[in-house]
Amino acid sequence: GREESTTLTLIPQVRAATELPLIAAGGIATGAAMAAVFALGAEGVQMGTRFALTEESSASEEFKQHCIGLNEGDTFLSLKKVSPTRLVKNDFFLQVQELEEQGATADELRVLLGRGRAKKGIFEGDLNEGELEIGQIASHIREILPAGEVVRHIMEEYHQTLQRLSGETFV
Repeated sequence: GREESTTLTLIPQVRAATELPLIAAGGIATGAAMAAVFALGAEGVQMGTRFALTEESSASEEFKQHCIGLNEGDTFLSLKKVSPTRLVKNDFFLQVQELEEQGATADELRVLLGRGRAKKGIFEGDLNEGELEIGQIASHIREILPAGEVVRHIMEEYHQTLQRLSGETFV
């Protein structure tokens, strides 16, 4: 969410407010997470980070390799005045952070962002000056796999999670 609300807190709120199909996004990269958001009322999931870090992704190899080495806390929600974006800490992020701490306006941040900054980072592999957008869940992804294999793993874990939960007694 715009104010850093998590996916798990937002889903029930959105579900209570609408009957429209609800697609959950943010921090979902496993079958267990998929089962959790379905239990909260989502009908579908978007797994942006998980599929950005697959063999078929058009992201540069430099970006993908950098992201699978991230640890918890290596991404930061930034650019809230423009469009909330989770960034990897690099030279560009430090420039954004400095401007934000100085109270920069949305227009001043847009000037720094410029055109093509995300392309420069994600697709051209400029890990210093490029905008490196990736979700927090990247810290849990350790290898670049084919998308089909990722889907198989997710679905296997999803079904295993449902089986495990159906046999559990919760008090």
